[in-house]
Amino acid sequence: MREIVFDTETTGLEPLKGDRLVEIGAVELFNHLPTGRHYHVYINPERSMPDEAFRVHGLSTEFLADKPLFSAVVDEFLAFIEDASLIAHNANFDIGFLNAEFSRLGKPPIAPERVIDTLALARRKHPKAANTLDALCSRYGIDTSSRTVHGGLVDSVLLADVYLELIGGRQPDLVLVPETVSEVNDAGGLMIVAAPQQRPEPRAFRVTAEEQAAHRAFIAKMGDSALWKAYLPEEVEPA
Repeated sequence: MREIVFDTETTGLEPLKGDRLVEIGAVELFNHLPTGRHYHVYINPERSMPDEAFRVHGLSTEFLADKPLFSAVVDEFLAFIEDASLIAHNANFDIGFLNAEFSRLGKPPIAPERVIDTLALARRKHPKAANTLDALCSRYGIDTSSRTVHGGLVDSVLLADVYLELIGGRQPDLVLVPETVSEVNDAGGLMIVAAPQQRPEPRAFRVTAEEQAAHRAFIAKMGDSALWKAYLPEEVEPA
């Protein structure tokens, strides 16, 4: 199963009012494990960078001036994600910006059923706790020393670690039985349930008939109120 964990940076909060994408970072997971493949690009938003957005991610108008337009990178981005599930934190925000950019180019939007929102997963798993990316990294002991400002690629790498914790820890599919069944629990995590295993040959009893007879004789000396008698099987009269 292929999944893409991604994050975006933007000029603001309103994609339908002129705010644009300025960075996309994405990492690939296969069967819930990082493959090492990633996608990263800075984008010229064709507008100036507001101060409040610059304070979040540190990407200035001057830095982005010589970067490619979204129209120049859209095809390579779509080729990278292909038909994989897309994972983002507060996914409505990131998907809203991507779909706004796609709409400007006459391309179809990303369907909601492709998207997994880690913020929604976190709120279900930790309903009374802070669930920002920083808070989740702190909760799960994920090192954030490389994150001095928000950044599409570094946040995607951190989010991939958070996502794996939210669905049950790293390598949730790793089990030590030959046949398993995967189920999703009420918290959105992946449970691995071992399939029943049948012993190929009946196990031979290790207690001999003589030992069983000696044990019964010992219990008989304890009297009718002996607790052991409640656990003895019924005697079967010979036919």
